[in-house]
Amino acid sequence: MTRQDEHDRGPATPDLGAVPFEALVAEQLRRLGLDPSVPPLDATPRRVEKALHWLTRGYRTTVEEAIGSGVFVEQHDNMIMVRDIELYSLCEHHMLPFFGKAHVAYLANGRLLGLSKVARVVEVFARRLQVQERLTDQIADAIQDALEPDGVGVVIEATHLCMMMRGVEKQNSKTITSAVRGRFRTDQRTRDEFLHLALHRRD
Repeated sequence: MTRQDEHDRGPATPDLGAVPFEALVAEQLRRLGLDPSVPPLDATPRRVEKALHWLTRGYRTTVEEAIGSGVFVEQHDNMIMVRDIELYSLCEHHMLPFFGKAHVAYLANGRLLGLSKVARVVEVFARRLQVQERLTDQIADAIQDALEPDGVGVVIEATHLCMMMRGVEKQNSKTITSAVRGRFRTDQRTRDEFLHLALHRRD
């Protein structure tokens, strides 16, 4: 099994005999020199467990479930773009948030994806422990697999708290990644149009 297969498979099924999640969080607090039995920290382990299950819910959702019946047959062969899709994820290196916007486009080839479904595909992969580079590729591949369009392009602009709150502490840094498939890769003019629409600011 490849490393990518392990990421796509998601976390293993928890051992029901293992230490409860809340107890693990409480131990973390103790190791930080805090007393998890004293209010308001006494409720923190439960809240952390609930929050992390929510923030990693993408592992328990598939692209097929997110898209559902949202693919439509339509004779349209131009570019469709959904810009500025908000995304929130957790860096797999430090489990600190990164957040930003995804711009997703495809060249239709007789099939269209409901606009809200594009955002749902982004959500499936963003709500996992991630690196931005992989996230960008996964979104592009999912759209390509679902529609078989003439091309797919994805750009993500994000800020990472692991760079802002720790380490180099660069508050204004932004990471931009892109993934292109089909004609977005082979046709320079099409790729330039996509990148211009994705990154050109009108405000």
